[in-house]
Formats: sequence, structure tokens, C-alpha cells
Amino acid sequence: MPYVDNSGVKIHYHVEGDGPPLVIQHGLTSSLQNWYAYGYVEELKNDYRLILVDARGHGLSDKPHDPAAYDLELRVSDILAVIDDLGVDKAHYLGYSMGGRIGFGLVKHALGRFHSFAIGGMGAHVANTDTPPERRIGVLRGGIDAYVANAEANEGPMEAGRKARLLENDAEALIAATLAPMGTENIPELLPGLNLPFLIYCGDADGFYPAAKASAEAIPGCEFVTLPGLNHGEASRSSEPVLPHITKFLREAANKVGAGA
Repeated sequence: MPYVDNSGVKIHYHVEGDGPPLVIQHGLTSSLQNWYAYGYVEELKNDYRLILVDARGHGLSDKPHDPAAYDLELRVSDILAVIDDLGVDKAHYLGYSMGGRIGFGLVKHALGRFHSFAIGGMGAHVANTDTPPERRIGVLRGGIDAYVANAEANEGPMEAGRKARLLENDAEALIAATLAPMGTENIPELLPGLNLPFLIYCGDADGFYPAAKASAEAIPGCEFVTLPGLNHGEASRSSEPVLPHITKFLREAANKVGAGA
């Protein structure tokens, strides 16, 4: 299994497929396995070299318990460490939720390493969770079993694969990631100056929807996709309404790169 050591933190990643490099980053409580489970890898691997990253604190990557270890610039450096390890100079980027926040961090700290951005369920500068952080942390302090039980009490029974993936999380790492400083304070001012293909998608029942829409409106030429009736979690798991937009966007972005735009 490929890992890269980023200043003492091991970051796990997978590579699938062939074509233009596309970095894919999941959200909080998820792992790179989610992209397999919901059909993204199968759909995209024939046209792109997928670089799927387990964010620090998740999956098979190291899981620090110090909130300072989840500073946004450190999370950005994890992505750069992975693509450097692979010898990739420049890539496309797809990220959902926390992965979207990391995407906005890349806009701030490493814009020149990316051809395009597709960001789901996230605005440029919002709180670390779509629910009050103290509520999430309070549940997590009871351990990951209690966290998953609470989610099922609120949402109904989960399918087995999703439940198993959630139970693999480290509650203390998730608490640390939730308490981390946002690091996005100056990003909204950068958006009007962007000049590269950008897609933002979000469910209209997602608490992040207003911020996602406002960010899209601030970026010249940004495509904004509304997913009717979907909340934050549902949009992350509902690839059927999302993938047609992503594949079209990536195809057009890759064509622009190929044409030297």
C-alpha cells in the first residue's frame, strides 16, 4: 500500500486508472473507500489517473489527536506530498465537504499545481461542520460506537458497508479535526481573481448550501449545480445525480488543458 511521509505523518493513497491526474479527497468521517463504494472510481478510472487520498485522521493515514495537526495548510501539504511522491506536477482536483475545504486551501496555498477544481458540499469560508461543532464533539466523546448509534437514531439504519466504514474511525482524531482552526479566513477575497475551470455542487437541503452558492457566484465562470432535496450526507452518497456533471466538467477542463488554454 502506498504511503508518503509528510513531516512525520504518514499519508495513505491509492492510484487507479490512466489519463490526466485527478486528485480525489473525501470528507470528514469518510475515507478513500467511499469513492469506490459510491461508484466514482469505476466511472472515472478509464479516463483519469485517479489519486485517492486518505486525509490525515482518516482511513489508513496517521491519526494525530492534536487539533494543531489539522491546520489547513498541513492538510494542503499532505496533498502536495502525495502528488510529489508520484512525480505529478499538475492535476485536476475533486473534493467533497472537508475535501472541499482542502480544495479551497489548495486555491490559497498551491493554486499553480492544479488545472481545475470540482468541489462539493462546501463554501470558501464556513464552520468545520454542518452541525454545531459542540454537538458533534459531545457525541464523539462517547466513542465511535456511540457516534454511529446516534447517526442511526437520527437517520435510520445504515447499509452495512457505510456502517463498517464509519466504525473504522478514531473518535479522538475526529474531535481534533473538528477543533482545528479553519484557516480559510482570507480565501473569499481570492475567488474573484480565479481564472481556471471551477465547479461547485451542493444539495439544496445542505446547511452549507448558501455558502457554496455564494462562493460559486464569486468565481468568474464557475458552474454551480444544485442537487434538489439532498442534504449534506445524501449528496456525498448519491453519485447518480452528481457524476454526469463531474464527468462533463472534467472532460471540458481537460480539453482546455490539452488546447493550452
